[in-house]
Amino acid sequence: MTDDPAGDADTGSRSASSSGPHRLVTGRLVIATHNPGKLAEMRELLAAYGVEAVSAGELGLPEPAETGTSFAANARIKALAAAKASGLPAFADDSGLVVDALGGEPGIHSARWAGPDKDFRRAMNEVQTRLVKIGAKTPEQRRARFVSALCVAWPDGHVEEFQGEVAGTVVWPPRGNLGFGYDPLFRPDGHDRTFGEMTSEEKHGLPPRGRGLSHRARAFLKLAEACLRRRP
Repeated sequence: MTDDPAGDADTGSRSASSSGPHRLVTGRLVIATHNPGKLAEMRELLAAYGVEAVSAGELGLPEPAETGTSFAANARIKALAAAKASGLPAFADDSGLVVDALGGEPGIHSARWAGPDKDFRRAMNEVQTRLVKIGAKTPEQRRARFVSALCVAWPDGHVEEFQGEVAGTVVWPPRGNLGFGYDPLFRPDGHDRTFGEMTSEEKHGLPPRGRGLSHRARAFLKLAEACLRRRP
């Protein structure tokens, strides 16, 4: 396979929770995550827009229970909790790996599969073990998607929500040590390398420098179009 942009079609969709014009993000923004990898990616995506980002961890905010049944619901829970606790707009992501042959798992439980010590090597082994158990050996039997739901919430309860995804294949063994989470396990369509073998710029670079390949970048492009303005 070769790096072919034709394989990069985004099948995610954008939705806002309220009718009327989108609300712009200005000033400080809380990134509602305690995950260092996600924090670094989100700060990188926000850099071009002159937004001053501070993390929930830096503010000492607690992590709310993610009781939603979808990526969008969990992103909303995290963003609203951080916005109300901080008095500032808050930006949250909920994302994960959806493996078709496993009935969509690990899905919203992607982080949980890594356990309290965030051992994603163990989580990737679990994905492979389950695929082997059901005899999923060919690329067609190992189809998967990375999904990212983004939510920006304000202290008054207003929310803006967006989603992006990228399709690909689960490979074994994992390849590469870049990125985080399940990246070494996932080869996006149209590419011969996994996310674990790609640089941050290749995965998350936004136009005109990049193509916004990753699920998070695709969702972020929709958010940026609606709620952000590039700094001059």
